[in-house]
Amino acid sequence: MSTRIAFLKGHGTENDFVIVPDPENAIDLTPAAVAALCDRRAGIGGDGLLHVVRSAAHPEATEMAAEAEWFMDYRNGDGSVAEMCGNGVRVFARYLQRAGHVTEGDLAVATRGGVKTVHIAKDGDVTVGMGRAVLPEGGVTVSVGERSWPARNVNMGNPHAVAFVDDLAHAGDLLSPPPFSPATAYPDGVNVEFVIDRGPGHVALRVHERGSGETRSCGTGACAVAVAAARRDGADPKVTGAPATYTVDVPGGTLVITERPDGEIEMTGPAVIVAEGEIDADWLETATSA
Repeated sequence: MSTRIAFLKGHGTENDFVIVPDPENAIDLTPAAVAALCDRRAGIGGDGLLHVVRSAAHPEATEMAAEAEWFMDYRNGDGSVAEMCGNGVRVFARYLQRAGHVTEGDLAVATRGGVKTVHIAKDGDVTVGMGRAVLPEGGVTVSVGERSWPARNVNMGNPHAVAFVDDLAHAGDLLSPPPFSPATAYPDGVNVEFVIDRGPGHVALRVHERGSGETRSCGTGACAVAVAAARRDGADPKVTGAPATYTVDVPGGTLVITERPDGEIEMTGPAVIVAEGEIDADWLETATSA
């Protein structure tokens, strides 16, 4: 490893990420290293980390290399591994564009949740094909303090519990994971979305992301919310034969989610690179050995 490591900082609707370009997968990003880099006071700060690796160079992505040159090795802010991050994919694509690896138009990105199709528009927005939602059977309940709500179990390559509430303040501070039951519903933890209505086809959410706490936005969460809202509203595209589109306000901005009759979901929103620089490898070694 060199004495200095390149990094960038970016965000999608204020869901922010440390970006570490590493095409040949040469940097050992341990959970402790990721947590140190994502620390908002002692590190660079971020909800998560985007490790940019060529698919052919990463053992978890080699089987996807024929479909997608680049693998988004995504980590939560606490250093744990996650399957997917919708806002992260948009920022990942923006980095690839900035670095000259891709141009406006279509590309494919490998993730632990499968290969995602991405479109970079001339106006700057990025659309991600998020795949199909899976709706596991069985009731789920989430709680905050003395309040409890039924939640819709939606899997977008990662697990979500979507609860419709009267007031977003009822979600509390979201510093710790909201309790859920039954415990068997989410053996590896869950992202919990609290949702209110703002008008026809228009909702707003707050979210606790597992491994990160409350974040300003969650792309897969916005998709899960749109799917849950469509089922609640009797607008299931598979039944109606028409696409269902929801505007989803998150604390950091707005995303537009469309579910097509074939089940495919598209998410459109901004992606911004705000800075780039170098990580001091000596600092990183010290930070991870403390």
